[in-house]
Amino acid sequence: MTGAGRLHRLHRGVYALGNPAVPPHGACLAAVLACGRDAFLSHQSAAWLWGLQPSRPRTPHVTVPARGQRREGIQVHHALTVLDEWGTEFEGIPVTRVPRTLLDLANAVGVRALERVIDRAERRGLLDMIELDSMLARRRGNRGTRKLRRALELYRDPVFNRARSERLFLAMTGKAGLPRPAIDHFVAGYEVDAYWGRERFAVEVDGWDTHRTRRAFEDDRLRQEDLKLAGIDSIRVSARRIEREPNVVGERLRRLLLQRRHALDNP
Repeated sequence: MTGAGRLHRLHRGVYALGNPAVPPHGACLAAVLACGRDAFLSHQSAAWLWGLQPSRPRTPHVTVPARGQRREGIQVHHALTVLDEWGTEFEGIPVTRVPRTLLDLANAVGVRALERVIDRAERRGLLDMIELDSMLARRRGNRGTRKLRRALELYRDPVFNRARSERLFLAMTGKAGLPRPAIDHFVAGYEVDAYWGRERFAVEVDGWDTHRTRRAFEDDRLRQEDLKLAGIDSIRVSARRIEREPNVVGERLRRLLLQRRHALDNP
């Protein structure tokens, strides 16, 4: 049948019927089948299947529970522990669960790439912190555990304490040589997190309050438009940036205030 062109070899023991150009999901399934029982799509390939990265790696990644397996055209990884609890099936393909996929990526990609994948997992509702913490507690010896734990800090609740963030914000502005702003100030019918009256300039700190609902998302945009119509310029700064890089944020804020002051003095 191979000679007749009906069967096309994809991997040893795995064939495509009729057309060798199988779709992406078929190529992933073929790679898993070629690696035998208890094999799971993993690493970047699993991230693609879960929708956590936009492109599929040209060479599929598969994790198997035993050493010694090598397959041409497949990047085979060997698990030191049984994968049953960290494997599942998605869209008909055996694949590592999202927590295990993130841990595998922590060992394979840089910090920024890992953060982008985690962000996509959070936006798709796939970031289960309880399951992740359970896995991390049992995988302390894994070299990617510390990197993954650090990358997940941003998503822990509460992300930022309001009273603490106010103190950090005021300390940051003081160190940058800025005049002290009014905190939680009402202007144009809205309460803004920080406000400089002379410059008619407001700062909203994302993380002091929750902005995760669709209603809050829409209200934030309307709020910014209303402030603009009232002649008030405003920016948004994440609370995490204030904590992690206060000098950078303070310097940028100083420059923005100077620009705003110059614009008002020279209309």
